[in-house]
Amino acid sequence: MPRAKLVPLALAAALLAGCGGGTKEEVPSPDTYECRIEGARWLLRFTDGEARLLAPDGARTNLYQVATASGVRYTNGLQELRGRELDLTLTSEGVARRLEGCKPMMIPKEDPNPWLRMWQPPPPAPLGK
Repeated sequence: MPRAKLVPLALAAALLAGCGGGTKEEVPSPDTYECRIEGARWLLRFTDGEARLLAPDGARTNLYQVATASGVRYTNGLQELRGRELDLTLTSEGVARRLEGCKPMMIPKEDPNPWLRMWQPPPPAPLGK
């Protein structure tokens, strides 16, 4: 093969090798947790004074922190999340359901180089069961 054809081929191979392939290291999220209610996967994200829930059907709910004697309590008037640490119960329409198997959601470790982060695709949406 002539040298003129090998150079572009070698450059393309080098670019493709750097575009992916390897697995990205994952770390536990500091504020997002995966839990199960009756076998279905729910996501909880705790922010300053707020708990955000993502149901298996994609419904999103914001609950606001209220004072309690012990543990945590979040409510929006219709739903309530309360408990201690990761021993939580979600009450909706008068039915209390325990969140089981809560654990930090694993997320890709961010590259410390901001230029490389800019070119990385966004993570997939955390939906599904």
